[in-house]
Amino acid sequence: MAKFTLREEQALKVEELLKKMTVAEKVGQLHQLSPSIVGGFDVSFEELIEMLTEGRITNEEFGQMMEGAERDFHEEEIREGRIGSFLLDDPEKANELQRIAVEESRLGIPLLIGFDVIHGFQTVFPIPLGEACTWNQELFEASASIAAKEASSHNIRWTFAPMVDIARDARWGRISESPGEDPYLAGVYSRAKVRGFQGKEPGGQEHIAACLKHFAAYGAVESGQDYNTVSMAHSMLHNGYLPPVKAAVEEGAMTVMAAFNDYNGVPCTVNPYLLRKVLKKDYGFEGFVVSDATAIKECVAHGIAADLADASKKAIEAGMDMDMNSHAYHNHLETQVEDKTVSIETLNEAVRRVLSVKMALGLFERPYVSEEEMKRYEELPKEHKEAALETAKRSIVLLKNEQVLPLRKDQKIALVGELADMPMEVLGAWSLGGREKDCVSIYQGLKDAGASVTYQTCCGPESDFCKEALMEAAEDADVIVAVVGETSAMSGEAASRSDLTLPGQQQELLKEALATGKPVVAVLMNGRPLALAWEQEHVPAILECWQLGIEMGHAVADVLFGAYNPSGKLSCTFPAVTGQCPRYYNHPSTGRPAGKSKFTSRYLDAPLAPLYPFGYGLSYTEYRYEGFQLKETETAVLAQVTVRNEGSYGGEETVQLYVRDVTGSLVRPVKELKGFQKVRLSPGEAKKVLLSVEKKDLGFYNDEMEYLLEDGEFIFYVGGNSRDCMEQEISLKF
Repeated sequence: MAKFTLREEQALKVEELLKKMTVAEKVGQLHQLSPSIVGGFDVSFEELIEMLTEGRITNEEFGQMMEGAERDFHEEEIREGRIGSFLLDDPEKANELQRIAVEESRLGIPLLIGFDVIHGFQTVFPIPLGEACTWNQELFEASASIAAKEASSHNIRWTFAPMVDIARDARWGRISESPGEDPYLAGVYSRAKVRGFQGKEPGGQEHIAACLKHFAAYGAVESGQDYNTVSMAHSMLHNGYLPPVKAAVEEGAMTVMAAFNDYNGVPCTVNPYLLRKVLKKDYGFEGFVVSDATAIKECVAHGIAADLADASKKAIEAGMDMDMNSHAYHNHLETQVEDKTVSIETLNEAVRRVLSVKMALGLFERPYVSEEEMKRYEELPKEHKEAALETAKRSIVLLKNEQVLPLRKDQKIALVGELADMPMEVLGAWSLGGREKDCVSIYQGLKDAGASVTYQTCCGPESDFCKEALMEAAEDADVIVAVVGETSAMSGEAASRSDLTLPGQQQELLKEALATGKPVVAVLMNGRPLALAWEQEHVPAILECWQLGIEMGHAVADVLFGAYNPSGKLSCTFPAVTGQCPRYYNHPSTGRPAGKSKFTSRYLDAPLAPLYPFGYGLSYTEYRYEGFQLKETETAVLAQVTVRNEGSYGGEETVQLYVRDVTGSLVRPVKELKGFQKVRLSPGEAKKVLLSVEKKDLGFYNDEMEYLLEDGEFIFYVGGNSRDCMEQEISLKF
């Protein structure tokens, strides 16, 4: 795909429609709502949610209050042309609201129905941080394509994905939604997701509009605390955080969501540098920008706007095209245009962008879904479940193995840990379409694999450890498989954590399991990197399994028993201790690199290195790298290396290529990923792998936003992770 743009005949239709619209109808196109909750309680719905999240009422009490509530779908406002987009997951209601918009409003402009389809709709795939560990763009694209098919059957034509925030701090809960810490890998991911969601051409019946989020640098919030501030040099923004956004715009992404945070003191919601200069002017983005939920209103709390009217004016002038749930444009923009506080040209530009996306999606021709389409995925197709299983298996990362894995089917397994049999927990955060009937827990997966397994809950992230239950499970067992980690609610939005060790008493569970003298396998089920220094030292086998989606149980069983040789590579660095955060491999060079001397960049009370580096992942076999050579051509540097499988299992290795610009006019990272290739090898087999880096990709942005290619020495590294590499130096002139 190329950048999103309308065909000439579509653009003419948009202009014709724009000429017919009143100011009120234009403002309506920029107004996005979700159903309002009314009745059943004496406080506002927003306050009720706060009461629930703060623990002032229980989930049961919340449910009882909601029983008497009704949903207001704002039908009259739709009829008046005052709503342009709706957040909804109900195909029958979506059809009903579309009929009002198309058949009863003056101009018949269809609604754009949006929903959070983050890592699958009904076929829920691994959380993005886990899926990124596959390093497989075909899988990235396929999972998005399946999500688009299922969502579009519900008349959802717009997803708020992919999330392409570079996330370098594991304390930030939303790292679970991210493709990780590396701009190159995230760029591969973002391009593939756009292709999968949108198809080859916008407007396909089974495709939906992608939305890049969050623009910009939301993953860099201070201290990893959600909604916090972000301050950084422009060069860091453009070199480290924006590459996946730029890549996805080039791939044709139709919409972008602005971030909650401020950037250098100006909230992204009202930031003309980000929205108008970088995105729309420099990147040539022709789709529309939507605010995050209530973010325009929150500019008042930021202190950048005096009131909602002021926030409305600042947002629209900064380039914010659609208001999600703040009512700022709905309440103030019409008056502001009429009294010329905001120009009609500014309004027209925003409306043109929204109408262009609706036109490209084919909503004017196909605003409804049929009853047959609605029911298409009541039972998931075999091919969707197979895709979910394949992606889940490839997302698993083997962190440690002292000849414990793979297990044999004739071994008696004591399966312990509450998370092992909590089906909905396999889905992870932001899996709103997932259904329990489709979820396979780890316990179920082991039983389906024919394992001899005894299960006891013993302990969970939020439940106490029961030693008696562990002893009962382990009594006749040959091996203990302990499923430990986080609940889905412990990561994702508004789920930052200051302590990244295993929550609750789960480490005590592992200690007592080890005390039995039997082999122990720790199966991690989590939404972020954890600080596992104790576990790495003591537990003989550790599998990072993330929250893998509906086929988690079958995927874990396949890896535990060796039906699949783990090939996942970490998309993010694991700190040894929480205090190392933020921790990421491609950090800038310092004048005093970390070393044994006190007067270097280090902590007195923590290891020099992270626990597991970016790109790390073991296998049931061993790979050897040899014969690394570089060759320069007119436009590229070619790296060749031979990879040999020296073990007894066939497997797949991800060969990674990194580059360091030794001397530059700006301090450069210690190394940066510039390419990778997956190679499948049988036992004893060797293959030559050729990786190419275009010379034009060896430059960087300075703080004046100039892209520089500077002559000098470059070190190329090749290996199975960002730490353990062979290296060659080359002198380049551009």
